[in-house]
Amino acid sequence: MLARLAADAVVLLHLGFILFVLLGGLLVLRWPRLAWLHLPAAAWGMAVEFLHLYCPLTPLENHFRQAAGELGYDGGFIEHYLLPLIYPAGLTEAIQIGLGLVVLAINLPPYLLLALRLLHPR
Repeated sequence: MLARLAADAVVLLHLGFILFVLLGGLLVLRWPRLAWLHLPAAAWGMAVEFLHLYCPLTPLENHFRQAAGELGYDGGFIEHYLLPLIYPAGLTEAIQIGLGLVVLAINLPPYLLLALRLLHPR
């Protein structure tokens, strides 16, 4: 029971991290110091996609699932939880590059706006 809860907690943490990577740039507009946390997170998120890396949270979740007597899964969090919702065919290298570019495209405008605010204060 505890292992299952731990696995579910890892899933929630993983999802929270992905949302922070995607949308953290908007939070930085309100709280600019958050950039010190968001920039490395966004860089990691893009690196995972561009370089086809596994997030370390995926094996951790699988460990807890197996400890709870459940089956783990192959692939990563995105392939297992998110892609079935978005892309029924599965994850390809081109899709991963696209996801990395989405992270960049979503976060670049808020950081450009923040840079303009810092360079030209009112």
